[in-house]
Amino acid sequence: EVQLVESGGGLVQAGGSLRLSCETSGFSFKDYSVVWFRQAPGKEREGVSCINRIDGAKYYVDSVKGRFTVSSDNTKNTVYLQMDNLEPEDTAVYYCGADEVSCLLNAKGAADWYDHWGQGTQVTVSS
Repeated sequence: EVQLVESGGGLVQAGGSLRLSCETSGFSFKDYSVVWFRQAPGKEREGVSCINRIDGAKYYVDSVKGRFTVSSDNTKNTVYLQMDNLEPEDTAVYYCGADEVSCLLNAKGAADWYDHWGQGTQVTVSS
């Protein structure tokens, strides 16, 4: 059974940093891409970053490039999202997802590409 559990969210001031963790079980990173999405109140879930299956390529949406870094630790079956220089616009519930597909972040409805999701972790950035 595929399971994903996020942690690491919290309240931080603008310019601060947080590291989110996604503990995974039930699959291998070689077979599943792992993605981070976020959802702000009243908005659709939007893609943030992804680690592609097979080749481990990493992808980011333009709004977080240079500020967020995605990584994985195969020994801990955990994917991390290091978020630096946070902005109030980054406030959202952050979810990790996974599936036996290649990364897809920017297309409308991209979240539907993934069948497995964690429960989410709240990130709040104050100005």
